[in-house]
Amino acid sequence: MAIIVGNPTVEGKGFIAYSLMHEKKMKMKIRIMALRHLLMFSIALNVGLLFNMYPNALAIFDFKNTSLKLPFYSAPKALDQVIDLDHGDPMVYEKYWRQMGDKTTVVIPGWKFVSYFSNKKSLCWFLEPEFAYAVDRLHKLVGNADTEDHYLVVGTGSTQLFQAVLYAASPPNQTEPISVVASPPFYSSYRLITEYLKSGLYEWAGNANEFKKDKPYVEIVTSPNNPDGLLREAVVNKNGGIVVHDLAYYWPQYTPITYPADHDIMLFTVSKCTGHAGTRLGWALVKDEKIAKKMTEFIMLSTIGVSKESQIRGAKILQVIADSHEKRDKFKKIEPFFEHSYKFMAMRWNDLEDVVDQNKLFTLPNFGPARKCNFSGHIFAPQPAFAWLKCEGEVKDCEGFLRKHKILTRGGTQFGSSAKYVRASVLSRDDVFDQFTERLSSIN
Repeated sequence: MAIIVGNPTVEGKGFIAYSLMHEKKMKMKIRIMALRHLLMFSIALNVGLLFNMYPNALAIFDFKNTSLKLPFYSAPKALDQVIDLDHGDPMVYEKYWRQMGDKTTVVIPGWKFVSYFSNKKSLCWFLEPEFAYAVDRLHKLVGNADTEDHYLVVGTGSTQLFQAVLYAASPPNQTEPISVVASPPFYSSYRLITEYLKSGLYEWAGNANEFKKDKPYVEIVTSPNNPDGLLREAVVNKNGGIVVHDLAYYWPQYTPITYPADHDIMLFTVSKCTGHAGTRLGWALVKDEKIAKKMTEFIMLSTIGVSKESQIRGAKILQVIADSHEKRDKFKKIEPFFEHSYKFMAMRWNDLEDVVDQNKLFTLPNFGPARKCNFSGHIFAPQPAFAWLKCEGEVKDCEGFLRKHKILTRGGTQFGSSAKYVRASVLSRDDVFDQFTERLSSIN
């Protein structure tokens, strides 16, 4: 740096400026060196800690191409991990749909579905024709429901359709709410949904076996039943009643298809048929035109129809399922959907029944003799989406007992049954189900 020559005062200022700048540079160098040493020390410390915890951690690096291999390490199964089997979240289907790749991909242009209407002349005017066709095709393929002489009403899952049925079944100008009943153990949400709005149109009246009123009623029949997987029929059988058949699980991976259901009102849902619970899509097959119109009216008033995007995606998925059975040459390395689903449900129930047989603390329902499935030809007993476990012996609160072992289930009292029972989902991912059976076998 040049030194200023000339006026002594100016020259002095230049020297002082030079000295200050030199001092700042030295301080900066010292600070940088200190930070470098601190960084190297931190890296060394963390690397040492890493290799103490995971001796094989070096194997994740491939120095030939300097790439990082994942997963970082194979985590051992946590014996103290909470296993949540309370909800019927159908994650078991995820692996199959990943194998499908882009076969179910749907591309929707931005200009499409601007209108509320799908077909203004149709009874259910927000029903997409593609979805209606896919539903009809799948039922005809499987043979589990007669679609002839039925109106198709689409809903945001079977939950909304159930609410629509209650609205449609309520007589006009009634002086008291219509009774809603089901035979226990019944699906726990029926009571919650019925009571939620505190409607003056309908009320929960409990056990169908104990219903004695000579007045209009709605009986819900779930077959195969949630939670126990058994086949059910109506029990009230009185004049003035409306029977709603919830057939969410009447598919060939859960139970043999022995006849095409032909009831007045039948409810189905994508979530349990295909595993796409997040699509929030269901449908009803309804014989009575007036009931179908009132159901459509309820959905119009509550949500102004049903998402067209969900319907198009649902249609695509149902079409791919049908194609996987009818056009197998296009799915060379992938099994037909219901065949694949039947096999993994069979394996899960074999594993679960083996564990329960060896551990005398629990029992499962007796599903009766195996029957031949008209769709697949397989001869088997029901293999439901849920395990209806009973705690034997002195255990009175099965849900609380399993919670102590960090297994979350839904207690029997929520299904109108005994606290000695619980419902546990069989539709979790493989690792969760494996931990469940292992932990169940270790309880004594």
